[in-house]
Amino acid sequence: MSMNKEDLKNKIIYRASYRGTKEMDILMLGFVKSIINDINEDYLEALDKFVNMNDETLISIKNNDFFFDKKDQIMFEISLKFQNFQM
Repeated sequence: MSMNKEDLKNKIIYRASYRGTKEMDILMLGFVKSIINDINEDYLEALDKFVNMNDETLISIKNNDFFFDKKDQIMFEISLKFQNFQM
């Protein structure tokens, strides 16, 4: 990993906070803060990709209309946590 763990966490939190719509900012920031301190570096890298997805895909994931292939186990697990996340 080219970035240290704390820098990556800060990058993820920043991206989750500034997505473009206030509603998605609130949802993503709450979700990220709920898991970011409990995951390892592999999950952090996947979470970085996850928070950079477009809002339409994230809404589809939240509404159970989109699933990751179980072959990408980490992203699949993050998407399940996102679907189950309650504010």
